[in-house]
Amino acid sequence: MNKMILALKRHWPEYLIEAWGLGLFMVAAGVVGTVLFYPQSPIHQTITNPWMQRVVMGLGMGLTAMAIMYSPWGKRSGAHINPAVTLTFYRLNKIAAWDAFFYIVFQFLGGFLGVVIVALLLRDSFTQAPVDYVVTVPGKLGVLPALLGEYLIAVIMMGMVLYTSNQPKLERFTPFFAGCLIVSYVIFESPLSGFGMNPARTVASALPSGIWTAIWLYFVAPIAGMLTAAELYLRMIGHRNIFCAKLYHDPLYRCIHCGHLIHWRRPHLR
Repeated sequence: MNKMILALKRHWPEYLIEAWGLGLFMVAAGVVGTVLFYPQSPIHQTITNPWMQRVVMGLGMGLTAMAIMYSPWGKRSGAHINPAVTLTFYRLNKIAAWDAFFYIVFQFLGGFLGVVIVALLLRDSFTQAPVDYVVTVPGKLGVLPALLGEYLIAVIMMGMVLYTSNQPKLERFTPFFAGCLIVSYVIFESPLSGFGMNPARTVASALPSGIWTAIWLYFVAPIAGMLTAAELYLRMIGHRNIFCAKLYHDPLYRCIHCGHLIHWRRPHLR
């Protein structure tokens, strides 16, 4: 209990940032999704091709993710904004247990609040079909393709994060690469699963909508996929070459994961 209270006292700003990050992502998803898919929307009536709609949606989500990760707040918390990411770094011993717990709690809270804000602002255009709170549900091919799609994109995303964030020449591009992957996932994978890859993101939409279709796969696949990527990285490259739990470790911001306060060095990469 003392450790929990101490973690809250010391790291509450990072926890709130995680809530803000996923909340902002869900606001963007709700607004862009409504503009693109609500039948009375002028943009929906202009962009009628489903592939082009996914391109625009993907760009909106990818750019939002990049903005969050590159923002001063995102650089401070590490911009996990995804329980699967946090659990993977916990498995790699790069985030403390109570920090991981509160990161996940605040990710769920932030995502839910983001959806509620959009629902209050856009009302029926967002809450009713076909937008339906931008829920993630399996596509026409069913549960198995959705499960495989979610698993594969999670493996690729975490594999990229672990590799680039631990390369001095690539680390600052990790948010950019993550955003590019999100764009491609929305365009090409979302017809399979709706593109969740984030349990908190899926619950954020499912809770107010009451649509819990195959909710289990949006927990199992992202977590299993990212843990798989971590195991592959450990076997191929090794634990000592994982620097920190941040997606982008900017030296100008404190880090509650590795203890960085003013400056940092990587002895094994000198």
